[in-house]
Amino acid sequence: MRARAAVLLLAVGTMCMLMSGCESSQPAKKARTTTTTAATREASAPSVPDSPDSEKPLPGPGQNHRAVAFRKWGLEPLPAPPTPPQAKPVKLALGSVPVIRDIPVKDKVVFLTFDDGAEKDPEFLRMMRELRVPFTMFLTDAAIRNGYPYFKPLQSLGNSIQNHTLTHPDLLTLSYPAQVNEICGQQRRLNEEYATSPRLFRPPYGNWNEDTRAAAKTCGIEAIVLWRETMQIANMRYQRGDGKLHPGDIILAHFRGPEELRGTTLTEMTLTMLRRIQEQGFTVARLDDYL
Repeated sequence: MRARAAVLLLAVGTMCMLMSGCESSQPAKKARTTTTTAATREASAPSVPDSPDSEKPLPGPGQNHRAVAFRKWGLEPLPAPPTPPQAKPVKLALGSVPVIRDIPVKDKVVFLTFDDGAEKDPEFLRMMRELRVPFTMFLTDAAIRNGYPYFKPLQSLGNSIQNHTLTHPDLLTLSYPAQVNEICGQQRRLNEEYATSPRLFRPPYGNWNEDTRAAAKTCGIEAIVLWRETMQIANMRYQRGDGKLHPGDIILAHFRGPEELRGTTLTEMTLTMLRRIQEQGFTVARLDDYL
């Protein structure tokens, strides 16, 4: 009986070798263990978050999500802005420092800018995270120094931080060296807090002279940016006599709260501004994509 069993076992082994289909169960077990260990190691590896100081825009929401987000805030969705032009309509070169009030385009787009930084409304932050409406921040250190972190999430959405002086003085009252201190000092401060070197400068109150332009050039600024419209509490103030938006207009708003807006919040004022833009058939584009 034992001899017959031995013969049978030898026959099975020979057949396996001829068919090349039998492998030891032990190597297979090791392979499975190795695979499981690798998968566990990959799953447990820490993710690397995006830098909060990056000015690269985060991926935007899909169209359906975007429509839902706008309606949540009581708005109809703004049209998607056109693809940014390959050649920027305004070409900046270090040393020229042009003064810009609008961008020469034909598309019905406008550009939002928010100044100062005194109001730090958490609801505004939530709204902009959901709507992804682009805008540019011109920040003053005296207004933001009690809350530098507030602006970092807005920056991480792709909204650039630009220069609006250290203390918000009327530059027409300052000497050239004093203007250099205001502009270069804010360049350094913004670089320290947000890892950015602003290209654009907005003089407080829109007041500037040739000393301002020279000081801006000394501090590495490429353009002085003014505006065509100013958002008030419920309506816009227009510079042109026809009282309407034009393609490429730059709109000025402020980080202001209920005390300055007669009980209206920064978020409510911004929603009203977006409605005024939509009523005239415009949408909002990113200023940095055009200059």
